[in-house]
Amino acid sequence: MTACLDRWHEFLSDGADSPELLGEIIHPESVFLSPIVFTPQRGRDLVMGYLLAAGQTLAGTDEQPFRYVKEVVDSNQAVLEFETSIGGKYVNGVDIITCDVEGLITEFKVMVRPLQAVNLVHEQMMAMLAAMKPSS
Repeated sequence: MTACLDRWHEFLSDGADSPELLGEIIHPESVFLSPIVFTPQRGRDLVMGYLLAAGQTLAGTDEQPFRYVKEVVDSNQAVLEFETSIGGKYVNGVDIITCDVEGLITEFKVMVRPLQAVNLVHEQMMAMLAAMKPSS
C-alpha cells in the first residue's frame, strides 16, 4: 500500500500536467465512486477522467489549497482526509483508496461535506466533465 500511496502523492505533486503518471497507477478495471454520480464509473479511462476533473475542481486557492490532513492506512486500503476551498467555501472530504498487490489503484471513492460543498463540487465537476468530453 505504501508504494501505491507514494505514487499517488507523486502524481498530486506533479499536478494535472502528468496524466500519463496517473494512467500508470490506475488498474485497467478500476472503479471510481463519486459523491456526485450514483453509478460507479468503471475502467481506467473513466476513472482517470473523473480524477483529473476532480483535481481541477478541488485544487483550492492560494489561501486554502487542496491538502491531505490525515491518512489512515491498513493492508491494501487507505483513507485520506482532505481540506480545500471552492468559491470561498470550505470543503472537507475523504478519498478511500484500494490498491492491488502490484500497487495499482483498483477502487477510488470520494466523500465530501458539508452540503454546500457537495453542491459546489457537483456544479463544477459536471461543467468540468462536460468540457472534457470530445465534441461529436
